Amino acid sequence: MTQNKDVKIRLMFWLLSFTVLIVAPVSAQHGAPNGDWPYWGGDAGSTRYSALDQINKNNVQKLEIAWRWYSANYGPIPEFYFRATPLEVGGVIYTVAGERRAAVAIDAGTGETLWMWRMKNNPRWEKSPRRFSGRGLAYSEVDGEGRIIVVTPGYYMVMLDAATGRPVDGFGKDGTIDLQEGLGFKVDPVNGIDPKYGLITHGSPPIVVNDIIVVGNAHGRGYYPKQKENIPGHIRGYDIKTGKQRWIFHVIPKPGEYGHDTWEGDSWTYTGNISSWATLSADPELNIVYIPTDCPTGDYYGGHRHGDNLYGTALVALNVKTGKRIWHQQFVKHDIWNYDTPTAPNLLDIRVKRKKIKAIVQATKQGWAYVFDRKTGKPVWPMEERKVPASDVPGEKTSPTQLYPTWPLPFELQEVTVDELIDFTPELRAQAVELASKYRMGPIFTPPSLAEDPEDGTQGTFVMPGANGGANIPGGAVVDPETGIFYVASEKRHSVIRLVNDPEKSKMNYISLGPGGIRGPQGLQLLKPPYSRIVAIDMNTGKHLWNIPNGNTPKSLSEHPALEGVDLPQTGNMAHAGLVITKTLLFSGEGRGGDPWFRAYDKKTGEVVAEIELPAQTNHPPMTYMHNGKQYIVMPVAAPGHPAELVALALPDEDEEELEW
Repeated sequence: MTQNKDVKIRLMFWLLSFTVLIVAPVSAQHGAPNGDWPYWGGDAGSTRYSALDQINKNNVQKLEIAWRWYSANYGPIPEFYFRATPLEVGGVIYTVAGERRAAVAIDAGTGETLWMWRMKNNPRWEKSPRRFSGRGLAYSEVDGEGRIIVVTPGYYMVMLDAATGRPVDGFGKDGTIDLQEGLGFKVDPVNGIDPKYGLITHGSPPIVVNDIIVVGNAHGRGYYPKQKENIPGHIRGYDIKTGKQRWIFHVIPKPGEYGHDTWEGDSWTYTGNISSWATLSADPELNIVYIPTDCPTGDYYGGHRHGDNLYGTALVALNVKTGKRIWHQQFVKHDIWNYDTPTAPNLLDIRVKRKKIKAIVQATKQGWAYVFDRKTGKPVWPMEERKVPASDVPGEKTSPTQLYPTWPLPFELQEVTVDELIDFTPELRAQAVELASKYRMGPIFTPPSLAEDPEDGTQGTFVMPGANGGANIPGGAVVDPETGIFYVASEKRHSVIRLVNDPEKSKMNYISLGPGGIRGPQGLQLLKPPYSRIVAIDMNTGKHLWNIPNGNTPKSLSEHPALEGVDLPQTGNMAHAGLVITKTLLFSGEGRGGDPWFRAYDKKTGEVVAEIELPAQTNHPPMTYMHNGKQYIVMPVAAPGHPAELVALALPDEDEEELEW
């Protein structure tokens, strides 16, 4: 084939692709626009959907590595950690990298670095509770010029020119805004807020909606806080041109504000957290931004903050222009299970019993998908307040009821019982029962207990799903706007919560020894497989369509001497899959803790269509885009001993040329 003919074919394909894409509806729930990927979740509604179909079931087996870009060169973060999904706009990829959270621009076709910006070292960075690369960046345009917005570990927000990487004059001070200012605390110009009030930062990108930058926040881990006092994670909106703070929404309501009465005594004055550390979603047409929130200080004990503690562990819908609450739903009252809302909610349009609904779906650690009308907050299916067990930890006062969605059914196990313990052999079952007998078992919302209970002699309580179970950090779920089907990645991981009084570690009455579970017999998992899964749910009916393990059976299980001769099922790995969906296929990387495989699934059946081996395990969800007539899929990978990098997959050139028009 001559060079001129090759150029003509590529140009024809690009024009046809562009023509198809520009007529597609571009809104919060219809996927990434124009073959780009301008939001962390593809679009403002975090669908993680693209209408691209150059890569399809007929050729996906031919995917190969097109280029690789090394993040490990950008700072002292551990080389095996890279939890960030890049953006792509107009042939340029934008990502963050390294412990200092450098912003980087990369050529989308070759992987060549175009520019890099990084904030100078300062005391705020050195004591940040979230010194890692962050989950990504925000992109927008101001007067037709591209802008990149990064929130640093020291909690500064910086606007960069997308073409040059230089801070933008006129935005804040020299392109920078100190996000510690405007929270209601005195801010030292060098060291920031006094640490006696706690520490605050952010690890996720902000979201730009109708010329307002909405910014969340994050704190340190709340398993064993040093004190009951912390900074509340108030949500704020900033003018995209000037950087001026336009509004603030108090996640811990002040006197006279809605929900203040859910904080007994003066607990509202010193309790913190309730951050929105997950990525945010929005509906620009409705002028609404959706805020998933964290639990209050601390994760497993609330004896110093009696009451339901609004807006902890909730989804809050705010007016983008004013920051005023439109509606909210609290998922867990007085959260002491670390059930923070860890993923961006997904927007999609569905039809339930012939009624069209602009919906929003929130996947949670609890293993539920909560479904609402995203304009009004009305549940699509009934939810019930049910009685739950009371805590017997001294000073604790739990809510007598909790909210239970009646539909769709849970996508993850919500209770540890003897029947759920490993049973590959009678000997392993007996050993598992012996191990589990030391701890309290019960259904979801069974309260945490003491590490040494004087009444029944137990050493803590099973929490299922646990702190790292259910839908979690890597992004949780995707939606298909053409079918209304919701795909969620989940992990079958439990916690054992053991509360102790330890004045040397904390001024609080009780803290947890940690969020981890216990190992099963002979180092195996305690519970039956699958250990992680991908579940498809039709949101038009609420019915589960299919449920498959995430990954194959690991060698640590298949080659275990205690299982010699045992016919094992496909168990999946203990890992959270990272998902992206296109017009033709569902794609998934196994995630951290899994094996280095990238898979394409049939969206209707969950059948594996193709498996592509990667240089290392995926660390965060992939994304996809079209550049110069070629569709790429890019994902961050890293593993112990393998430097962090972005890997781009694409079809060989000859396969593009053979496509039928």
